Amino acid sequence: MIIGIPKEVKQQENRVSLLPSAAYQLTKRGHTVLVEKNAGVGTGYPDSDYAAAGARIIDNARDLFQQADMIVKVKEPLPAEYELLRKGQILFTYLHLAASKSLTEALMESGVTGVAYETIQVGNRLPLLEPMSEIAGRMSITMGAYFLAKHNGGNGVLLGGVPGVLPGKVVVLGGGTSGVNAARMATGLSADVTILEVDLERMRFLDITMQNANTLYSNEANLQELMPTVDLLIGAVLVPGAKAPKLITREMLRQMRPGSVLVDIAIDQGGCVETARPTTHLDPVYVEEDVIHYCVANMPAAYARTATQALTNVTYRYVELLADLGLKGACQRQPTLIGGINTMDGRLTHRAVAEAHGMDFEPPFQAHGGAAFPS
Repeated sequence: MIIGIPKEVKQQENRVSLLPSAAYQLTKRGHTVLVEKNAGVGTGYPDSDYAAAGARIIDNARDLFQQADMIVKVKEPLPAEYELLRKGQILFTYLHLAASKSLTEALMESGVTGVAYETIQVGNRLPLLEPMSEIAGRMSITMGAYFLAKHNGGNGVLLGGVPGVLPGKVVVLGGGTSGVNAARMATGLSADVTILEVDLERMRFLDITMQNANTLYSNEANLQELMPTVDLLIGAVLVPGAKAPKLITREMLRQMRPGSVLVDIAIDQGGCVETARPTTHLDPVYVEEDVIHYCVANMPAAYARTATQALTNVTYRYVELLADLGLKGACQRQPTLIGGINTMDGRLTHRAVAEAHGMDFEPPFQAHGGAAFPS
């Protein structure tokens, strides 16, 4: 198979989808790896590293997309890339289609098979999303603490406090991977941390493992009680493949003290806060209702080298399966891949995405006589 690694075009997106070591392994297995010029430079991997691994360097994205059977990316395609996609091609990347109807329609129109990292589920885990959630969770506290500083517009609260002064209050909405990592960073700074969660078993786990954090059942009444005293609010809510629920309303934000900070990690799935809108690393914050909003949609890109290494660790074995066996064979060998198929041959093939946009849904391979796989 011919595998294409394009240069990411999203603003301030320095990650690259595969390391040179992954390109080396794929070429050893008889595949051709095409890498767009300077695709890995922002992560610290120059073209020479990929060439030494056996990859071919391609000067521009159009030529790479035309030649590749499978495109492996980090972020969803932007409008400039829509026309480069084609039927019969596999696109393997983070898609977050529930947050963008226009992207969903563009992928369907192209006929590309869109396989999303974030909807591949193993049990209750999303293994290809987890490392980015870990980075975003840890970053949320770093960024939140930075913007709490008075010279950055914050309320001037130091999260860890000092002897004789109470620590800042951090509320983490959601006890999943990003929420746990946010809470760990915040407790490491000696902040006063409360995690809101609806899964009682998850709360028991958090209670045992997070000795310095409090757990609280997540409902509107409990949130209303916390809002007037919180300094840093972390939105870490995730419904796999679906649009994030709006759990924090504008009216609730008005209860927060001026200069408090909100970090909405769920922004790439539409955000869990009514007032949230995507921002970039170049212009990461804005103020509404006197609350500083940090809503960067590709947070892990700030630490591109760490993020790229972590991403390749979890995606490579799926890339190898798809390259070796094709879509049908890979899904037969690893059925969890089926959950990653969001679009296929012009059809929308993921239920949660269809529900988010009010569109028709058809399971993958349904067009092939209803069989689990095409004959």
